[in-house]
Amino acid sequence: MSTQDLIQIDEESSDPAHGVEPANRTVAQLMKYGLIPLDKPRGPTSHEVVSWVRRMLGIEKAGHSGTLDPLVSGLLPIGLGHATKALTLLLMFPKEYIAVMRIHSSVPREKVDGVIREFTDEIYQRPPQRSSVRREVRTRRIYEMEVLEQEGNLFLIRCLCQAGTYIRKLVYDMGEVLEVGATMVELRRTKVGSLKEEGSFVTLHALNDALFKYKNGDDSFLRAAIRPVEGSVSDVRRVIIRDSAVEAVCHGAMLAVPGILALSSGIVPGETVVFLTGKGELVAIGEAKLKSEEIVEAKKGIAFATQRVIMEQGTYPRLWKKQASPVQAEQSG
Repeated sequence: MSTQDLIQIDEESSDPAHGVEPANRTVAQLMKYGLIPLDKPRGPTSHEVVSWVRRMLGIEKAGHSGTLDPLVSGLLPIGLGHATKALTLLLMFPKEYIAVMRIHSSVPREKVDGVIREFTDEIYQRPPQRSSVRREVRTRRIYEMEVLEQEGNLFLIRCLCQAGTYIRKLVYDMGEVLEVGATMVELRRTKVGSLKEEGSFVTLHALNDALFKYKNGDDSFLRAAIRPVEGSVSDVRRVIIRDSAVEAVCHGAMLAVPGILALSSGIVPGETVVFLTGKGELVAIGEAKLKSEEIVEAKKGIAFATQRVIMEQGTYPRLWKKQASPVQAEQSG
C-alpha cells in the first residue's frame, strides 16, 4: 500500500534512539523479525523444511504459513522469531498456483476452456479426506484461471484463488464436469499476497550458501535471503502510531485516537489492520472499531483493539503514567 493511501492526522518524527527501520536491521535483528520466502522442494513436508531452517540458522522459533503437501513445490513463507506471530496475516491474501492437469480422455479444447471459465467464480468445495480441516462443504473464490500450455491431454494451468482452496480437488471437480475425469499431476505455489516468484524465492541450497558466506564475513547474501516481515504485509491497511503509544500496545493496550499519527483510507469497523511505528516497524495486528473518517474527526476514544502483539516489549520506552493502568494507548498519546 503506497504512502498516497495514508491520511495524515499529526506530524511527529520517530526517535532514532529506539527501534530501527526494517531495511537497516542487522542479521541478528532479522532473525527476530524476518521472513524467508522459501522455495520448498518436492519431497519433504512443510514441517520438516521449517525444522531444517531452524537448525541451519540456530534459532529457537520459526514457523510457516500455508502448508504445502510433500509432493507440492513452491513458496513456503517462513517467519523467524517474533515474525511467526504475523504469519496469520498471509492467510488473508490470494494465492497463485501453477498446476499440471491431465484429463483422462480427449475432449475439444473449447470445452476445457469453457469449464475453466465456469469455475472462475465462487465455487463449492469439500476438503479431501487427508486434509487437516473438517470435511464440510464450503465456498471458495477462484479469481483467475487460464490454460498456459497444452500438450495432448496435459494442461498447464495458472490459478489465482482464495486461501484454503484445494487445487487437487478443483482439478478433480473440473474433470467431473468434463465427464472424462481429471487428475492433478504436479503443483507449484508461485505467489502469496505480495510475495511473488520472479527470481525472489530462496532455495534451501541458497540459504545454506548464504550462511556459509555470513560465517566468513559477508552478510549480504543472508540479508537478501531474510526479508523484513513488514514487506510481506504491505497489502494490509495500516496505522502509524506515536512512539509514546508503542510500549502500551506491546502490553496489549487498545489504541485510542490520540496515539495515531496516520492511517490508511477506507478502514471499516471489524477490519484487520497493522500498527506500525514511524520507522515502519510492525508493532501489532489490530481490529478497527471505527471508520477511517470517524477516526480523523474524533479527538479521543478507542479506535482499534490490539489482537496480536509482534514487537518485543521494551523496544520503545514505557511512557504511560505509573498510577494509571495501560488499558488504553490513549494514555500514552
